[in-house]
Amino acid sequence: MIDYKHKQPFGDRLSIALKKFETPLCVGIDPHISLMPEFFKSPNRKQQIEKIKSFSLSCIDAAQDRVPAIKPQVALFEKFGPEGMEVLQQIGKNARSADLLTIMDAKRGDIGSTSAAYADAWLGENAAFYCDALTVNPFLGLDTLEPFIEKAIRGNNGLFILLKTSNPGSSDLQELCYQNKPIYQHLADRLSPIINLHNGKTGWSSIGVVVGATNPSEASFLRGILPSCPFLIPGFGAQGADASMALCGLKYSSEQKIYQGGIVNSSRGITFGDNIKDSKTIAEYVSSVVQNIERSKRELKSKQH
Repeated sequence: MIDYKHKQPFGDRLSIALKKFETPLCVGIDPHISLMPEFFKSPNRKQQIEKIKSFSLSCIDAAQDRVPAIKPQVALFEKFGPEGMEVLQQIGKNARSADLLTIMDAKRGDIGSTSAAYADAWLGENAAFYCDALTVNPFLGLDTLEPFIEKAIRGNNGLFILLKTSNPGSSDLQELCYQNKPIYQHLADRLSPIINLHNGKTGWSSIGVVVGATNPSEASFLRGILPSCPFLIPGFGAQGADASMALCGLKYSSEQKIYQGGIVNSSRGITFGDNIKDSKTIAEYVSSVVQNIERSKRELKSKQH
């Protein structure tokens, strides 16, 4: 049984969920209004927020019992102010009830007490916004990660630290060379002892990193540096990475016939696939998203060693 009440470290809970569902697929919930079927749109702001809630909870209904995790994009709720953040709170509650691990993609990061405040908002049983794991930004320095790590470990939450991201401009900074190594490798080297310090009983850490699926060779290389580190892998599907690319950073267990060591996220390819455009009802939309989830799972499974 998967422990969703945070009695086990996040790394162990993720490993158990991957084994249970036999797929590393994660459903991204990104409410881009322009891409939604027409019945999810409204010119009225209050009604639009309700429709975003309906869209998001429909995604959870489709994901339940099919994948280990969801990943809401926080900014797309935050733009709607307090009402949008209330929807995000509801997503966390519903996902927890649905036995889905929730990775909040907020990319938080700041100095000192500000990082501590962000950590209090997102991590621990008394957090304003429920999640199992949070994305954080390390590029202000590793000291800015300390409040997040302390809070996450104490509350059996997880973190995914930006390392080698999937956006085209990531090379502007992350691939800059210093002392014959790119910046992302320097960061991985410095994160390695922190990650290893928080390995659980399954051998997997609760401190993970974000490595884009569009960087398969870098993902394989980074796995060598960070053998016990969970990878959050965005970029599968709509951003151009295929299943083979997306799986490069994961570890395949020939004994269990599953991938361990991370989550492969797909957002637009699942929730805004070509087959959803003509959906007229929530039931039709959920059915189409389920089809896209199962197709993506098959694509990932077909690349098993």
